[in-house]
Amino acid sequence: MQSKLKFNKIAIIGLGLIGSSIALAIKKHKIAKSVSGYAKSLKTRQIAKKIKLASKVESSLEAAVKNADLIIICTPLSSYKKIFKSIKLHLKDGVIITDVGSAKTKSMQEAQSILGDKIEFIPAHPIAGTEKSGPESGFAELFINRWCIITPFNISKKKNVNLIKKLWEKLGSSVEIMTPQHHDRVLAITSHLPHLIAYNIVNTAADLETVTKSDVIKYSASGFRDFTRIASSDPTMWRDIFISNKEAVLEMIGRFSEDLSVLQKAVRWNDEDTLFKIFSETRKIRKKIIAAGQDIDADDFGRVKKNLK
Repeated sequence: MQSKLKFNKIAIIGLGLIGSSIALAIKKHKIAKSVSGYAKSLKTRQIAKKIKLASKVESSLEAAVKNADLIIICTPLSSYKKIFKSIKLHLKDGVIITDVGSAKTKSMQEAQSILGDKIEFIPAHPIAGTEKSGPESGFAELFINRWCIITPFNISKKKNVNLIKKLWEKLGSSVEIMTPQHHDRVLAITSHLPHLIAYNIVNTAADLETVTKSDVIKYSASGFRDFTRIASSDPTMWRDIFISNKEAVLEMIGRFSEDLSVLQKAVRWNDEDTLFKIFSETRKIRKKIIAAGQDIDADDFGRVKKNLK
């Protein structure tokens, strides 16, 4: 592997939205001499070949990772264990393995258990995506002006962590390094809980006895449509995320439920002052969230939490 950001061969395992976008971005920025791709589905492999996602699309994991300097896993979290076991004996000396998973603690434990300390696994998580899936959905610009979080082991080699950092910066992302535990708690509230709520509100609407499904479709206001857009996301991926990040997700569900009960009580008892205070403070924070490059003051969160007590 060369000192500059130029790999001889990068293997991408999983050619859905993220995997295909990475492949296209690597090709666009000429980061590797060759890119091999692998997908479990024959249909996905055929599409990947047709749209020329990789230098070569392989039908086996072993062939895909052979002689690769860098391996990027872009599959559902539940597949990691099998992938680690399948590729363990087919890895080039000095290879770096990374991923794009939305939960880290469990997958890092599996990697350490199966691959051992001699094989460098440096997890990463690009905070990017759309509700679409499949190799046709990928585009090279997906990661531009997005965050990517890297969660290395304490024993990870600094030079290899820097290579993964440079890779994501080259793809257009800003990079943050944190512990896997902190990552999982942050994503539980910023991503996992919102998806869970979106899935649930669609399910609730569909189950209402006095409101037909045609009513939900016909009279959906923009709020319902916008809020539930993420309920179109890949169900396999999100099933795996909730199972893999179980503890953090359950903690956030508990906190959310407590805060929701305060709002429920305020609505029930016509508590206009409490509702107005909460809505006003959260509106201010929302404006700061969407303001590009602007941080949210911790005191703002404190005021909202105080109002929720």
